Amino acid sequence: MAITLFKDTTYSLSTLIDEIRRGEIALPDIQRPFVWKAARVRDLFDSMYRGFPVGSLLFWATGAEVGARQIGVAAKEAAPRLLIVDGQQRLTSLYAVLTGTNVVTHDYKEARIRLAFSPRDAQFKVTDAAVARDPEFIPDISVLWSGPGRRHAVRQFLRQLESAKGELTEPVRDDLEEAIDRLYDIRNYPFKVVELGPEVEEEQVADVFVRINSEGVKLQQADFILTLMSVWWEDGRRALEEFARAARVGPQGGPSPANPFIDPSADQLLRVAAGLAFRRGRLKYVYQVLRGKDLQTGEISAEVRERQFAALRDAQECVLDLTNWHEFLKAVRRAGYRSRSMLTSNNNLLFSYLVYLVGRRSYDLDRRSLREAVARWFFMTSLTSRYTGNFESQVEADLRRLSDCSEGQEFIDRLDALIDLELTSDFWHIRVPALLEKSGGYSPALFAYQASLVLLGASPLFSSLTIGELSEATARGRRAAIERHHLFPAGWLEKQGVTKPSRRNQIANYAWLEWPDNSSIGSRAPVDYFPPLFTGLSPRDRANARFWHALPEGWEEMEYPAFLRARRMLISKVIEAATRRLRTGELPDELSPAPSPAETRSLAELIAEMETATVEFKSSLWHSYREGVPEKVITTSVVKTVAGLMNGGGGTLVIGVDDDGNILGIEKDLLLKKMDTDRYVNALTTLLGTALGQGSSTLAHVRVERARDGSVCLVDVDPSVEPVFARVSKSERVFFVRVNNSTRRLDGAEMLKYVRQRWP
Repeated sequence: MAITLFKDTTYSLSTLIDEIRRGEIALPDIQRPFVWKAARVRDLFDSMYRGFPVGSLLFWATGAEVGARQIGVAAKEAAPRLLIVDGQQRLTSLYAVLTGTNVVTHDYKEARIRLAFSPRDAQFKVTDAAVARDPEFIPDISVLWSGPGRRHAVRQFLRQLESAKGELTEPVRDDLEEAIDRLYDIRNYPFKVVELGPEVEEEQVADVFVRINSEGVKLQQADFILTLMSVWWEDGRRALEEFARAARVGPQGGPSPANPFIDPSADQLLRVAAGLAFRRGRLKYVYQVLRGKDLQTGEISAEVRERQFAALRDAQECVLDLTNWHEFLKAVRRAGYRSRSMLTSNNNLLFSYLVYLVGRRSYDLDRRSLREAVARWFFMTSLTSRYTGNFESQVEADLRRLSDCSEGQEFIDRLDALIDLELTSDFWHIRVPALLEKSGGYSPALFAYQASLVLLGASPLFSSLTIGELSEATARGRRAAIERHHLFPAGWLEKQGVTKPSRRNQIANYAWLEWPDNSSIGSRAPVDYFPPLFTGLSPRDRANARFWHALPEGWEEMEYPAFLRARRMLISKVIEAATRRLRTGELPDELSPAPSPAETRSLAELIAEMETATVEFKSSLWHSYREGVPEKVITTSVVKTVAGLMNGGGGTLVIGVDDDGNILGIEKDLLLKKMDTDRYVNALTTLLGTALGQGSSTLAHVRVERARDGSVCLVDVDPSVEPVFARVSKSERVFFVRVNNSTRRLDGAEMLKYVRQRWP
């Protein structure tokens, strides 16, 4: 006789609602994004009112022992005995309407499902402003089962109807009340329920689900683990979903996981936590150990289950720690990646986060060393698509290799050894050119090239800004700050007979330009547009542009196929150079050195020299030491000095020292703005970038030096190769120079004379 894995039973709607309230039946979706439209909920109630069937429900018995409690819950709630496998959206809809409970919308905002009912014609509508004003409708049917109750709702409806339509006859009142009673009795609607026993394995549950679910949705392993968490650790599941919600909606006045790279889902975060807790990449095994199953004997034990959930709890706390999260994202930025538009795999980011957490949690590596190592790892895994395809096996293999190190340096050495195994000489000479032999703008190799340009401090072709500055995920206008440009313009290629878009849109035909330059080029031949724009650059900038943008000598006159072959090899060299810089910090020999930076002198040397044409002291950046001096005046004074040094011979601005050379420190600035020195440096850098332009601001090198009487900020300023104008208001840009030990404003003929002499 065939084995029966289920039993049939029937529940009234009111019984289902009561058991969900008591926690006997787990309905986790009440706190997850609700995917049904309100009109679909309306149709569900209309079908039930008319006595139509609305489908059966599929439950799975949890096997929770009598009296078993969830972990980590202050009230020690009882573990539910049944899980809803199929029918979650229907029950969420019914529960929300009958109890007046809010649901969470797709954008993680709480909202009520408000349905209206007209007793006269038994019509249901989604409540809007017009329906709410219509006296023929009960504007929110939830009042029948929650709040004052049915009798109060009936009396209120009849009063509003008579107020608008006049006195009702007794037969009409009877008909209306009967229609409302019939709606109220929906609570007795019978639901056919299929209950699967606790001995049924998750693979069988998934198979049953697919066979009875008309939409053919497939359950994933993460669904089962999140379901288990609903039984044994609801707080843990809620924490995952709250982190995912907060990442999507953005900062709300406090710390937030929001970032430019990813909106992680609960199941993605769960993968990281499970990998950290159990060093497993296959969620199938994670599910089994969380059930309390001994993988050797197959026996299930409550003691084992509690121990494994405790391990998951500790790991998840580490995963959701905002300091860990944002410190890791610094490693992504350190690898040259600036926004989600440069990522082709969320898995790559998440599993690199797992590697970061292993290094931090298991080997107590300092954040700076770990950041550098994980930046190298992230770059390699992004370029090679390490965590695509059968990624679970790769994750497990990597975790095994990284789990038996004796100390932190060995962990870093293992990471670098794995990187070296991938990035061999053949990889650079054979595989990368092959990866670039594709069309389209969505490729790991293309984005690794873009990240390489960020790492190497490259500028867009014909530009003085940097690709890193222009790639930031900030507000944008009608067009992006930089765009991919066809070096051989698509329109020109088409005229030459290259008709296939896949040939015109080869990765090796792309370079990055500021969009005005891209627009000006249009469909002109390379030999027409390139020489005039290129000769406008300095000899140093031309040499660097050839390396950064992988331009073969005389490329503008080459045959298109030969150009593509040559450029693929040169792009590979650029990416290889970027990986070397991540490892050693050194720029490639192919790049011409930048102009010598301002001489870096110690604080003691600067104070001993006092203020000169190349040294200036400022008491603060924001804090006013004199009553009545606005903050804007203080910050503008700093900007003027830096601009004056750039327009002169360079020098150093010292912040936190008064005119007499007394050290005041920047502590009052830090206290005023509630920040540490790292944020102080970032804020000053941003201020200079806004006031002087991002290109000019790169000439200012900000550092903080600790003195006996406090911390002092030093800004070493390089001389500029072109005039620098400071934005001192929304509409005014001013030219400043250093004259002896002061900063002066120059205008008109005086400015023109200085510019001609300074930059002949």
